[in-house]
Amino acid sequence: VALGAGLAAGGVAYAALDPRSQIFGRVLVAPRRPGEIALTFDDGPNPAATARLLELLARHGVRATFFVIGEFARREPALTRAVAAAGHLVGSHTMTHPWLAWQGDARIRYELADSQAAIEDVLGAPVRQFRPPHGARRPLVLRTARRLGMRTVQWNVIANDWEDVGAETIAERVLRGIARADRRGLAANVVLHDGSHRALGTDRSRTVVATAQLLECFPAGRFVTVDAWA
Repeated sequence: VALGAGLAAGGVAYAALDPRSQIFGRVLVAPRRPGEIALTFDDGPNPAATARLLELLARHGVRATFFVIGEFARREPALTRAVAAAGHLVGSHTMTHPWLAWQGDARIRYELADSQAAIEDVLGAPVRQFRPPHGARRPLVLRTARRLGMRTVQWNVIANDWEDVGAETIAERVLRGIARADRRGLAANVVLHDGSHRALGTDRSRTVVATAQLLECFPAGRFVTVDAWA
């Protein structure tokens, strides 16, 4: 009995937390398009880093995907609009960045619907991509996203750039992940962070430097936004 309960708990944890799991519903991870790279940035907009990333991406002619927190988009509307005006894709990362797998129905609906509305109000354009914080979800999360016309986007490369590590380590982690995805015949869906859900103004300078290093490694034509994988 104990073994069965443990296996069941493990299965639920995998379904709720593993970014690749499709058990609770379909999510976008990465298609079989080896060589393509989607740079995605979570937890912005952040006045301490997002504008620097926009300058860097523009210099290299690369478009990225920014999953922004609704509360921060509302507080930094000009910066949020600057992301979209530069040609980048803007998606929702909920209103306040909770672990959605453990939230009640009303909180889930609020986090998705209100963040989408807040970002659309700032941009004057529809938001069609959604990334759950920490990748955590349960079936209602995915159903709610679909009802709102948003596709749930996970990842297959993550650098843990919130850790106390240097820019070179962050870049090396991403490069290893891209190489691993390529060996498996997959595109690379890369998670980096231009902000932190804890507060605006978080120092993400190491992520900015790591991004600069990554952009030097590949031609601009290899980079796509996640809507290219419809």
